[in-house]
Amino acid sequence: MRRLLKSLAGATALAGALVPPPAPAAETIGGERTFSFVALGDMPYRLPDDIAKFDRLIAAINALKPAFTIHVGDIKGSSTPCSDAMLQQSLDQMQTFEGPLVYTPGDNEWTDCHRREAGAFDPRERLTKLRSLFYANPGRSLGKTPMVLESQAMVMAEFAPYVENARFERNGVQVFSVHVVGSNNGFEAQDPAAASEFFARDKANVAWIENSFKKAQNANANAVVVFMQAEFDQARLPSGAMPRQSGFANVLDALEKGAQAFGKPVLIVNGDEHFIELKPMRNSRGKPIPNMLKLMVYGENDIHAVRVIVDPDSAGVFGFVPLIVPENLK
Repeated sequence: MRRLLKSLAGATALAGALVPPPAPAAETIGGERTFSFVALGDMPYRLPDDIAKFDRLIAAINALKPAFTIHVGDIKGSSTPCSDAMLQQSLDQMQTFEGPLVYTPGDNEWTDCHRREAGAFDPRERLTKLRSLFYANPGRSLGKTPMVLESQAMVMAEFAPYVENARFERNGVQVFSVHVVGSNNGFEAQDPAAASEFFARDKANVAWIENSFKKAQNANANAVVVFMQAEFDQARLPSGAMPRQSGFANVLDALEKGAQAFGKPVLIVNGDEHFIELKPMRNSRGKPIPNMLKLMVYGENDIHAVRVIVDPDSAGVFGFVPLIVPENLK
């Protein structure tokens, strides 16, 4: 609770500095093209105990009627079995979102499923199952009112397996997901099968980042939103630099290159560490990347979300308001 209150206080201060007080509709805050979306992740962790809490959060989000919601992965705790039944239960709950829900995988639902307490599954087999369930229709989001998506599998033939990498546009803002997970992005040098999967996915991710930023440039987009599961900072050296052998290095370099070429506001949304934080995104040398903010969302014990208010025609574009469910504080 102490960590939640501290992070909430910081987030509220940031929100107050960046946007006016919350209003019933995002459009009353900014210009004609203003919209809002909700970001969440790393939930529900403790099954079945957290199901009711997640249902309450979903109800709160449905009442807000955001343009869309993004889930940055980890749909269960690391010690929860990675069974077919668990995946189906999670999907069924996600489908109760009234509006569009766009989900990118986390490590808990496939990379870490080799752990004994998670069922000792083959992670690659679990990823195949995950894709078959959550991305059965790559051109559509989840939710009761799905929206059209553009999947990497649809537009880049050489990366056909990567149905989870998706993008869409909203009022001049390009939004895309990248399948980058915790646990060093699944890179295990001592495991040939894991290493092979990582190198193929890393190549696909870099290509997707480059292609999506280029599309944003060609469309003269006002801003870009990128969301993924992993928190990069846990892999950094004390100097802040990213080791070249890290599973995050190539993606981080691609993000920096894309942001520099784009030259307008970029927001990275991630989970993994389970507390809310807003700060500049740092490059592989530990230096802030101009025009790029990083929002880390609540998770695990703190089953809440963040409302992101987007005014494409304002200088900073993005504002942030914590979405707290009072009953989930008990």
